[in-house]
Amino acid sequence: MAWLSEDFGNPSSVHGFGRKARQGVEDARDRVAAAIGASPAEIVFTGGGTEADNLAIKGASHKLRGNGNHLITTSFEHHAVLDSFEWLRGQGFETTVLPVPESGVVDPAAVGAAVQPSTLLVSVMAVNNEVGTVQPVSDIVHAVKAANPNTLVHTDAVQALGKIPVDVHAWGVDLAAFAAHKVGGPKGVGALFVRSSVPVEAVIHGGGHERGLRSGTINVPGVAAFGIAAEVAAKEVHESAERLLALRTKLLDGISATIPDARLNGDLDRRVPGNLNVSIPGTEGETLLLLLDQAGIACSSGSACQSGAVDPSHVLLALGVPRELASGSLRFTLGRGSSEDDVDAVLSILPELVRKARAAA
Repeated sequence: MAWLSEDFGNPSSVHGFGRKARQGVEDARDRVAAAIGASPAEIVFTGGGTEADNLAIKGASHKLRGNGNHLITTSFEHHAVLDSFEWLRGQGFETTVLPVPESGVVDPAAVGAAVQPSTLLVSVMAVNNEVGTVQPVSDIVHAVKAANPNTLVHTDAVQALGKIPVDVHAWGVDLAAFAAHKVGGPKGVGALFVRSSVPVEAVIHGGGHERGLRSGTINVPGVAAFGIAAEVAAKEVHESAERLLALRTKLLDGISATIPDARLNGDLDRRVPGNLNVSIPGTEGETLLLLLDQAGIACSSGSACQSGAVDPSHVLLALGVPRELASGSLRFTLGRGSSEDDVDAVLSILPELVRKARAAA
């Protein structure tokens, strides 16, 4: 709150107010860096995870274009990655979008086999945002570098921080994107890890802020809050995982007992503890979502309504989930505020809501 009221200076200004704001930004940079195993000089603050992904993928690809024109990603990435690849394809880059197995865990060997002498960058997310599966990032990096040591590896790690231990240097990645709101910070703030000596071209131009990589006056209150949130999330990651795993186990057991034909999407063991994604045959996810919302239960549907048409999740389709099952999926996310009472509330009402949804289908 102090950065919103008393310490309101522009961190790029040289007067006392600006210097104080700059110190707040640098303190936050230290905290974010420590939370992900980086050095402060490797942190670039952005306007969110989507911007961080765009800066990494577009910025590195354009900077290195003289060395090749081939890019690799997977079919179940966040749209911040997939749409960036699509945009670069329109710019003349060659792109390979690898399929993913039903488990939702990428095979490092398959990634390595796709690398060519002209491959500039590979992007594989650390944790999938819908099914929560954890990817073998360090193994993927090893496979890529074995095939072409000059190829950069980027990971969308937005869903990783606070859910699993994060160490970008241990992973070996060159670029990694993060978002404040996924660890309890404010929306509209993110960060990109850029390994020292990795070349990236700015995609937003102006005053040359953030070492010339991201122009624009820094959101001091948001950045300061991100720093605290990242620090807390990293410290509590093991304790939080243990608690959330117990809640998720109870939720899954309860759903399996009362809705026996419900299908789990993605590998159960290699996933973050607070994620549960299930498909319920004979239902539409949007209908279930609305019924749950009316009952005071907030979750997400695997399908998205676009232009009046309900389309199944591209993530579930990429995993080979049949279209009719993908259309009836729900993503339950457990977090800091979740309790056993919340799980009991879901389990007590979900079977009846499923019955209503099936009747309406």
